[in-house]
Amino acid sequence: MTTSTSILLPVSAPRSRGYWTSVVLRFRHDPVAVGAACVVLLLILLAVFGHWVAPADPYAASMLKRLKPVGTEGFLLGTDELGRDLLSRLIVGTRLSLFMGITPVICAFIIGATLGIIAGYAGGVTNAAIMRTVDVFYAFPSVLLAIALSGALGAGILNSLISLTIVFIPQIARVAEAVTTQVRGRDYVEAARASGASAFTIVRVHVLGNVLGPIFVYATSLVAVSMILASGLSFLGLGVKPPEPEWGLMLNTLRTAIYSQPLVAALPGVMIFITSISFNLLSDGLRSAMDNKG
Repeated sequence: MTTSTSILLPVSAPRSRGYWTSVVLRFRHDPVAVGAACVVLLLILLAVFGHWVAPADPYAASMLKRLKPVGTEGFLLGTDELGRDLLSRLIVGTRLSLFMGITPVICAFIIGATLGIIAGYAGGVTNAAIMRTVDVFYAFPSVLLAIALSGALGAGILNSLISLTIVFIPQIARVAEAVTTQVRGRDYVEAARASGASAFTIVRVHVLGNVLGPIFVYATSLVAVSMILASGLSFLGLGVKPPEPEWGLMLNTLRTAIYSQPLVAALPGVMIFITSISFNLLSDGLRSAMDNKG
């Protein structure tokens, strides 16, 4: 009697992709979001290397060359009201414009997320104290609050950054509080609490990883709003001061040329529009990629 012995080799189970890997893959399959990310990356490169890329000195003025039209020899995008090369000022101004748009959101993200997570996890009196204070600022329209704070603090880059940070803290704090309140009731948080883990450990290990993603996606959508508000403050004389190249300030100084050289006067606004829409599309793409956790 012959006995046949079969050797069964272990079959490895298919590895499931991690959540963030899936997010990256879904994001890569969104052409609109990828295109927006490329535009944002290009703007960041211009902000970093703008002084070396600019074809001329953005501060060199010449009244004999003022308000040259687009396509003038030696001035591809024309000149401004003081005869400065507009292309160079737009390129160099990317750094300050992005700085004014991104820095307040980063500061508000750190402060607002911290307040919202504390309020959402603690609940009770702590939640009421933090969120009712936040609601006082949230009750004012963003534009009016930014103008009022900048007017009270005075013109300047630092005061504009402080004003815009205060404007965005309540918005991020409300989102952080709402997300943390949802996560606080999950089973794994209750299990960690029942096991005797401290509140700090629970927040660090179980809460932060689940709430920072949605808060970050919402914060990216505020960059476009921050750039528009910062440009508006500069346009009103409450933000960046001349002769610094900043798109909002350039709109203000070129407003008198709207009838003689409308295309030249509109170019800083076009840059603001392209940057704002790119950040909005990037935020929408991140939100879509992170929503599907299947």
